Amino acid sequence: MAESSVSYKCPKCGAPLSFQPGRDTVSCEYCGTEFEIAAIEAMFARDQEAARRAAETKEAEFDTAAAGGEWSPEESSAMAMQTCSSCGAELVSDGNTMATECAYCGSPNMMPAKFEGMVKPDFILPFKKTKKEAQEALQSFYKGKYLLPDGFAGANRTKDIQAMYVPFWLFDADVFARANFRAENDVRRETADEIITETSVYQCERAGSMHFARIPVDGSERMDDAYMDSIEPFDYAELVPFSSAYLTGHLADKYDVDAEASIPRADDRMRSTAIDTLQKTVKGYDRCSLTGDPSFLRESAAISYAMMPVWILTTRYEGKPYTFMMNGQTGKFVGSLPIDKRKSWLYPAIALAVFWPVLYFIVQYFMTT
Repeated sequence: MAESSVSYKCPKCGAPLSFQPGRDTVSCEYCGTEFEIAAIEAMFARDQEAARRAAETKEAEFDTAAAGGEWSPEESSAMAMQTCSSCGAELVSDGNTMATECAYCGSPNMMPAKFEGMVKPDFILPFKKTKKEAQEALQSFYKGKYLLPDGFAGANRTKDIQAMYVPFWLFDADVFARANFRAENDVRRETADEIITETSVYQCERAGSMHFARIPVDGSERMDDAYMDSIEPFDYAELVPFSSAYLTGHLADKYDVDAEASIPRADDRMRSTAIDTLQKTVKGYDRCSLTGDPSFLRESAAISYAMMPVWILTTRYEGKPYTFMMNGQTGKFVGSLPIDKRKSWLYPAIALAVFWPVLYFIVQYFMTT
């Protein structure tokens, strides 16, 4: 959020500056540095402009009610809801699709329920990767994992991997961002008895307007955000207007994180990207770090609701669930795997046992030559 007021702080130590009556300078009571009034005015001119802009501009709000639409009676009658009695997940499908097990917890008991309470998506990104490709990706993911328990790899259930459309809120925004950075350059000199490093410190101010298009935030509480971030990006150029026909043979997760609750995460992603972009413009220095609180102001905002394709499998091993996900458009694959503790200490011990005699003979050779 952009500040609508300016706080005058010492560029050297960050303490508040104060003007002492009867003097023609502004001084810092903490470090004793004095500044000419003209220098202070020039230094904080950009702060004042940013504060003026924030005060005059009402931050744009996301109209969450505009995301998604209403199902027609025909569409609603053709949809089915399936509820997991174990974890409570609610999955949507066309009336002809039956889930044999829950994609989240692996429970085989999916109970039919009335279809209701789901906003119709604006867009959908159709699956491009087939089930065979997802199965092959899972098998490939196992390869080279020498610490994987033998029982886990041998009992993997690639046939149970399921195609699911995951709900996403897509945020568009024009933003104004401003940040201050501390940049440093080092000069090193050597004398007869010491090494001297002189560090020059600079205050760098950066500001700019940026446009963000379709920043994704998944609307599923059960979907691990780290997994969702890891299988990005999706190519939104292939988004098409939503049609329930795309759900044929697939499951769709019913969102349980609404658009309003997703705004903070969207803002965090945009803010982080904006500040990182500004920092990359500070060049020619040995080091650069953010100082103070950056300003972030939404000047326009729009939101849409879309379904994204994900292949997903949750399997259990020794009572603990392990999840695998693949981007249904690009094929990017992520997952969690168990570790065989016996192998984790046995393999290093074997390697040491093999290497130790070799090391011994090498040492003996150099000691005798």
